[in-house]
Amino acid sequence: MKKGIIRIEDMKFYAYHGCFDKEKVVGTPFAVSVRMEYDASKAMESDDIDDALNYQKAYELIAEEMQETSNLLEHVAQRILNCLYDNFSELCFARVQVKKIAPPMGGEMSNVSLTLER
Repeated sequence: MKKGIIRIEDMKFYAYHGCFDKEKVVGTPFAVSVRMEYDASKAMESDDIDDALNYQKAYELIAEEMQETSNLLEHVAQRILNCLYDNFSELCFARVQVKKIAPPMGGEMSNVSLTLER
């Protein structure tokens, strides 16, 4: 196996995740980064997108998951991980980081993030 690593970093989304009612109405900006490790052997030889882990499709799947409202970042990240594994059989490791930009916590900070991996 020849391992390929694809990273998509700081994808920007506006979504409605959070435990507070206001967050579900007003929304918040988010940034999502993923690292996906997969068997790249076939794609290296064929030069065919059908043999590769298609990162355009990965982005579209992540964007779709970001539109489904959740209370917790853990739930969002787990849904993204599940979706990636459900759609890419060649995936052997994935890490997802979800950042809530400027969360409403009563203090000044750039973001709060959660990372899950499988």
